[in-house]
Amino acid sequence: MALIVQKYGGTSVGSIEKIKAVAQRVIESSKKGNKLLVVLSAMAGQTDGLINLSKQITEIPDPRELDVLMSTGEQVSVSLFAIAVKSLGYECCSLLGFQASIYTDQTYGKARIKEIYTDRVMEELDKNRIVTIAGFQGIDDSKNITTLGRGGSDTTAVALAAALKADVCEIFTDVEGVYSADPNLCANAKKLDKISYDEMLEFASLGAKVLDIRSVEFAKKFNVPIHVRSSFTENGGTMVIAENKEMEKVLVSGVVSDKNEARITIIKIPDRPGIAFAIFDPIYRENIVVDMIIQNTSADGITDLTFTVTKADFQETMKLVKKVAKKIGAAKVIGDEGIAKVSIIGLGMRNHAGVAFKMFQTLAKENINISLISTSEIKISCIIEEKYSELAIRALHESFGLGNEKGKG
Repeated sequence: MALIVQKYGGTSVGSIEKIKAVAQRVIESSKKGNKLLVVLSAMAGQTDGLINLSKQITEIPDPRELDVLMSTGEQVSVSLFAIAVKSLGYECCSLLGFQASIYTDQTYGKARIKEIYTDRVMEELDKNRIVTIAGFQGIDDSKNITTLGRGGSDTTAVALAAALKADVCEIFTDVEGVYSADPNLCANAKKLDKISYDEMLEFASLGAKVLDIRSVEFAKKFNVPIHVRSSFTENGGTMVIAENKEMEKVLVSGVVSDKNEARITIIKIPDRPGIAFAIFDPIYRENIVVDMIIQNTSADGITDLTFTVTKADFQETMKLVKKVAKKIGAAKVIGDEGIAKVSIIGLGMRNHAGVAFKMFQTLAKENINISLISTSEIKISCIIEEKYSELAIRALHESFGLGNEKGKG
């Protein structure tokens, strides 16, 4: 007997027929003797619909009340799922985040899980019931409902798997696993049988939409094996697990792109101590995440500084930086939203030379200019013009042989 946590996303429970199909699938797994805990997202489109309702009242809804509103989407899906399971003659119990004792901090809209008390969940599982829990939500120490932000149901599932010491956490989506590239861009993209936590963290942070990055962080911290699978087939998916020596033989595992980046450059900054702090302090205070940062070599006490933020934060960041630029005596601030970040990822980069050269050579052959470069032990990222992002992905995918066995070093 295994304890399995399964999570189904919004497209998997997007209609009554799909909810019935998920119920049947879960029952089949339960009939094999497994204990099943099922985490569900809201039905596809429902969360956005709820947000739009609130914005018909005010452009900036109260954060606490917005969380109360958004949490109702998952309440609908878990209750319908429980009704479906019970209609087929099996025991089931639905629980909301607060009933499952999922405690978070007080950051409405993007709360982080602090602790989970598993007594109620275990009590229901011990009664041989299928337990379904609303993803994406929790409760803070003041008993306020909180939500975890986009992708929060993944995090709920992995956190529960860690707290319950589950054998595996199965994440069911509308794709069959993690691929070497977006199959919509590369027809021969290869489904990866397994991938390390570190590689998956890079995939998630660099634009891949398969798993929420916080769920992978949880999985790595508590060594929770994740099985990414399709809810529409019985095929095996991709296992996200701890690194092993076999994985290091693969030079590059995949290539991803992120079009959600914007670039800001401050021209002719006085190069003296404290300038970087002066620039980034107001950005930090607004909880804006900065990605890549490049500073030119100083000449005559003057330098340029370039960094990237998400497109959603671009306008606000530009306002903040223009104010700072006046104070510090910089010449001007320029911004560009027409960029994309393309990245290659692989554990094998640690032990192989020439990977960066091959990436730069490939982009040069396609006449694609690189404006910024960022590296880590297992990834290389380049900022390019957005209009070339799909060409870059296809060229890099082919150059590194990721659609076949040539990708192995």
